[in-house]
Formats: sequence, C-alpha cells, structure tokens
Amino acid sequence: MALTRTQGKLTRFALAISLFLVSSFFSTLVASANVILTRISIDPFTNSTSQHATEVEPDTFSFGSTIVSAFQVGRFNNGGSSDIGWATSTDGGSTWTHGFLPITVFSGGPYDRVSDASVAYDAAHNTWIISSLALVGSSSVVGAAVIVNRSTDGGLTWGANVIVHNAIGSENLDKNWTVCDDTVTSPFYGHCYTEWDDNGGGNLIHMSTSTDGGLNWGAQKNTANNATGLGGQPVVQPNGTVIVPIDNANETALLAFKSTDGGVSWSSTVSITTIKTHTVAGNLRSGPLPSAEIDGTGKVYVVWQDCRFERRCAANDIVMTTSTDGATWSTVTRIPIGSTGSGVDHFIPGFGVDKATSGTSAHLGLAYYYYPTANCSASTCQLNVGYVSSTNGGTSWTVSTQLAGPMNLSWLPNTTQGLMVGDYISTSFSGSTAHPVLSIANAPTGSVFDEAMYSPASGLAAAAGGSFVSTPKGEQAVPNAASDHAASNSAVTHR
Repeated sequence: MALTRTQGKLTRFALAISLFLVSSFFSTLVASANVILTRISIDPFTNSTSQHATEVEPDTFSFGSTIVSAFQVGRFNNGGSSDIGWATSTDGGSTWTHGFLPITVFSGGPYDRVSDASVAYDAAHNTWIISSLALVGSSSVVGAAVIVNRSTDGGLTWGANVIVHNAIGSENLDKNWTVCDDTVTSPFYGHCYTEWDDNGGGNLIHMSTSTDGGLNWGAQKNTANNATGLGGQPVVQPNGTVIVPIDNANETALLAFKSTDGGVSWSSTVSITTIKTHTVAGNLRSGPLPSAEIDGTGKVYVVWQDCRFERRCAANDIVMTTSTDGATWSTVTRIPIGSTGSGVDHFIPGFGVDKATSGTSAHLGLAYYYYPTANCSASTCQLNVGYVSSTNGGTSWTVSTQLAGPMNLSWLPNTTQGLMVGDYISTSFSGSTAHPVLSIANAPTGSVFDEAMYSPASGLAAAAGGSFVSTPKGEQAVPNAASDHAASNSAVTHR
C-alpha cells in the first residue's frame, strides 16, 4: 500500500525509534523459579506529565510464527498513556522488534493520550491491526475515538491512525477490543470486528465491522436489547459466528452476545453467571474483566478472577466457563492453582488456547498475577506472576510455575484507580508453546520507574498436569461467598 507523505513521516518516526531501541533495550530477567524472561520493550518518552519508565496492560495475538503485542507506554495518573508500544516476533518468540505508534502528540499524532491496546490479525488481507482508545484532555480525560493502526509487512512497520468511530455529542468511549475472522471456509472470512462501550451512555455496548483489512469501518451498532457492559473480548468461530463475552456495566455479572451474519446485526445479551470478587489488597488496580479465547473447533473459553470458592470471599481464584454456541455456558469451575483456603490471591488472568488443538485435547495456558498472602498491605504485599497449563481442555492442570517476582507495590505507577500493571494481560500460542507478555517491575531508580514488557525467552510448554478442576454445585459452591466488590449504579470506566 502506498503511503501518503504524512503516513510516511509517521511510519519513519516509529521505525527510527524502533531501530534506536532495538540495539539498546534487550535484557533478561530470571524469576525465583529460574524462568528466563526477555525484556521486549521499554518506555523511551520523557514528557513530565506522565510516569516513566512504565509499560502496562499488554495484549497479544499470534498467527503462525508471528506474535504481536501492544501495550500502554508512559502511564498517566488519571487515564491513558504517552503512547501505545508494539513488540513483534516473527520467529515464535525467539527474537523481538519493537516500536511505537504515531497516535499521540508525543509521537507525531494528534491525540493527548491513548489507552486500551488490542491486537488482531486479518489473514484474508495479510494485515495486522492494533486497536486503541484515543483520549483528549488533561484534568478531565475523554474517550474521543476508537482507532486502529495497520501493518501489512508482518507487524514490523505500522501506518497512520484509522478511525473506527469518533465520539459524538456526549459519548465518552472506553474499553475497545478487535478480532478478525481468519477461517478460509467461513462465509465472513476477512471480516474484522471491534467492540467498545460508551461510558457517557451508561456503558452502552457498540460494535463495528470492517471488510477491507481495517481501512474502513461501518457505523456503530448496538445489541438487540441495547445492553450495557464493559471489557468485551470478541472471538470468532470457524463457521463465522462472533461471540462476545463481556462484563455488565458494574462488573457484577458476565454476559455474552453474538452475530451470525457477519456483523450486520447483534443478538441480545444472555446472562452467563454472576461475578463474586475479592478486592485485591494494597490498592492494586484489578477487576474481574474476562479473558476469552477459542479453540480450533470453536469452543469458547472465558476466565476471570472470582472468589466464590473461597470462604467469605477471602481471596480470588481464576475461574472458567465454556460454550460452543455463545448461548449455553458450562458450570463455572475453579482452575486449581493450589487449594482453596490457602490464602493466596490470584488476579488479572491472561488466557491462551493453542488453536491447532481442540476439545478434550485442547492445550491451554494461563498466566496471572498473585499475592502469596491475600491479607496484606501496600507495604507488605508481594506481587508475583504465575503460569499453569492443561493439555486436556482444562480437565486437569499443572502445578504453578513462578514467572516473575516478588515485586514491591511501590515499584508500580499509581493511577486514580490504583497501582497498575494493567486491567488485563495476554497469552498466545505460537507453535506448541505459550507466550505471555507481562508487565514486570524492578526497583526504581530515584523517581524513575523500571516497569517494562517481558516475555519468556523460550516460550512455555503446555502439559496435562495432575490437579483436577472441581465440579461445584453451581453458584452455591461455597457458603458465605458474598461479593465484597462494591456494585455501583453509575457507569464504570477503565482507562
């Protein structure tokens, strides 16, 4: 695709930063469990209005041997970041190239800030897509547009901003996510779908569709029941059905809706389950947003943090539900990362499925943050990252492997919603190994943080494990499991 003069300038800017940093940022980190992590990006920005060096909230997507991650860089206290960074591996996670998108005034773009990166790949148009939430304002930050940036050379260079939807009137956009239909036999092969909500309209859910590799996007559409929600993660089945698991607007229930006609229309939401969540200690920013993936035959997996299996909701587990049609969902089960009552708090999951596998042989990988002791304080909490896997569709799981930590909470940037590694993280499979991308902090130097993106140097294997999931009696699995996550009648936003 030919670039305009402006596009060429922005692309050269991003490439210049990328090439400069490629020679200077690579380092390794060894966790207590001797898992070698490679740093794949670092914050280069110096604007005094945001916190440096900080990188938070990664998403990933893989296709073949290519893995692309995107994340916030230079976190502001009251919403958004200095820019969106990207890191791409074309050899299954062995080596990485990285850079920054031309979105904000700090990187040659028009917007004040940006947030909520999401990665997709459109196989029909050989195009990688990073969607994000463009923000304007300083003391009062508004979600001004959902945008995408595109790469047609395997995720190594990125073009100018493309508008999915500009905020209209009182709209205040939030929490976008993009996916594409990559099944050649699907009637909607090459369709891409972006979901977001309008915080100014009580978190009204919107969808938009592109059929040309993200160059143009259709008008926003609502669900059939004009539902509200937050944090949706659409996935596409091989038959072209799009299923969108999403929290309700108060994050007290998990919903889902779908499209069977290529995004022409969207169904009403169905209720999957209530959400019961323990408030994570130490003022760490964390909530029960879903992490959704799909296997090779179209089975949808959704995981989130939930305390229903712990007496008096004293800590969070990572729990899971599945569906083959988006309408009927399995009983919520607990992923057995240790035993109930252990006092360990698990949160912010990043879930991945090897799409070359399916059904009872599906390979699953789960990265997550945790406190060894849930009942801790800002000065005593020890933040770690763990990983478990399954090769039988989640029937049994391995014991946990520590990937990083412990980290002190004082090493993290602060936001109006708490200390931050991200509202979400992500895991993607390339070949037979899982590749989570993680926000990891080291002790800061003076007032400068040291929080960057890392990924396991060799990928992580999936194994069958010996810890089996429980089969609880529905929502009454544990007595006294009332939520201590306060519901609100006002719309929720996560920027």
